[in-house]
Amino acid sequence: MANKNLTSAKKAKNDEFYTQFADIQREIEAYLEFNPDAFRNKVVYCNCDDPYESNFFRYFVLNFKKLGLKQLITTSYKPSPIANTQLELIFDATPPNKRKGRPKATANKFIINEVHDLDGDGEFNLKDVAQQLKEKRKNEWMPLEGDGDFRSNEWICLNKLILW
Repeated sequence: MANKNLTSAKKAKNDEFYTQFADIQREIEAYLEFNPDAFRNKVVYCNCDDPYESNFFRYFVLNFKKLGLKQLITTSYKPSPIANTQLELIFDATPPNKRKGRPKATANKFIINEVHDLDGDGEFNLKDVAQQLKEKRKNEWMPLEGDGDFRSNEWICLNKLILW
């Protein structure tokens, strides 16, 4: 049965099959048990991790305040066959360059600096994130110049900003 599920995920190119939200949650909670401030005032950078499809992005953005993150940065990789398709992150927003037809898969950079419940429903969720990105409320969403490859000059410059 397990092999059948893996084969189906591979055929569907569903990478998030391998990184389930619950597994990420368990792992991070283990870090927090050891040190409750393990992520406080830290920058989490998920490179080549499209926020539209990534359970890592979803976990860190939804737990941004709980973890005390300073910043969450996610960059995607352009050749991803499922880029901009899985999570309904930008539910009614249009990409910076609106085009007719199916949206072109681009490499993107998301920088989350703060999160809030914008719609007043009493919880913070992905709709709030989408609205904040659309309104550019202290968070950034922009296409990358290149393809998001970790060997590109753009990625190296971004990485240097984070590390230094």
